[in-house]
Amino acid sequence: MGARDFLIMVAVCAIWGLNNIVSKLVVSTWDVPPLFYASVRFALVLLLALPWVLPLPRPLWRIVMVGLCMGAGSFGLMFVGLTTSSPSAAAVVVQAGVPVTTLLSIVVLGERIHWRRWLGIALTLLGVLAVIWKPGFAVSTGLLFVFASAVTSSIGAILMKQMPGIAPLRFQAWVALSSFVALAAASAVGESGQWGAATAAGWPFVAAVVFSAAVVSVGAHTAYYGLIARHEANLIAPLTLMTPLATIALGVTITGDQLDAHMIAGTALALLGVLIIAVRRTGAPVVEAQQRA
Repeated sequence: MGARDFLIMVAVCAIWGLNNIVSKLVVSTWDVPPLFYASVRFALVLLLALPWVLPLPRPLWRIVMVGLCMGAGSFGLMFVGLTTSSPSAAAVVVQAGVPVTTLLSIVVLGERIHWRRWLGIALTLLGVLAVIWKPGFAVSTGLLFVFASAVTSSIGAILMKQMPGIAPLRFQAWVALSSFVALAAASAVGESGQWGAATAAGWPFVAAVVFSAAVVSVGAHTAYYGLIARHEANLIAPLTLMTPLATIALGVTITGDQLDAHMIAGTALALLGVLIIAVRRTGAPVVEAQQRA
């Protein structure tokens, strides 16, 4: 990988990490309902990617299901989780999607893995469990939503693997379309005071939506797909670990996240496990959908 592509990868991971912090501010500090925020984000993504909606991808039902999993389900659950959990912890827990996708690849796609990747799966899940589990044998409810977000995204990654190739911007358009419809309906039924909270937050909320949709979804995601196209997955995958590290650094600095020995140990275990899983030569859909937020 040349210096230019490496700097692009660093920028992509930094943007993803910053977006975790921005999302926390929106749904926690500014009290904007999480499903409403996710629906507005996807509405703007759809507007930006509208020229790529046609022609219709085939099979249509599968791209809609992928969109619901990797968009509405993944982001909706993540934002709900961030209302009560820290961005740093969420960035570690979402790494559970890597071993979950690997396990689903074994069951659904018939992949075979060796003992090193089984070790990676075990280490990652142990690290995630250490972060979720609080002293006194309590479990963080917010981080359970984040874990569910990772599982939902993993299901979407497996469904995507079974599809013919689709251009990144067309993929973004259909994820946005299916997600906006589902999230807007869910917000209308299950949330209240959406517009009041958004109005109270003011221009910072508008800036957060524009950043999340234009810079993160359209810009950073498209750049990442370009890197995947130009380089082997086992080269790109370990570099995505810069995202949780960036999130932790920004979380400690901006949102005051606590980084104690318990958190450090769980993070180290989880990221070591992801690294072991990621450094392999197969083309399984392991990391393609796990770092975004």
